Order: sequence, then structure tokens, then C-alpha cells
Amino acid sequence: MKKKLWMLISAAGILLMFFGILRGEADTVLKKAILICLECIGIG
Repeated sequence: MKKKLWMLISAAGILLMFFGILRGEADTVLKKAILICLECIGIG
């Protein structure tokens, strides 16, 4: 039972990750991460 639930949750996570990549959200997340890092060290 636990193994099936784990596999279902993992498959859903992978599917949602690919959907986000297809929508171009990976670029948005990367840009925001870069801005946060630059603000932390005082450049941005």
C-alpha cells in the first residue's frame, strides 16, 4: 500500500515538474533565484 502511494505521489510530482518546464516556469524560477542571491551579497 505504501509503495503504491509513494509511486503515485512521485509520478504526480514528475508530471507537474515537466508541465512547469513546458510552460517556461523554470526560467522564471532561475531568474528569481539569481536576483535573490545577488541581493544577499549586496550587488543587486
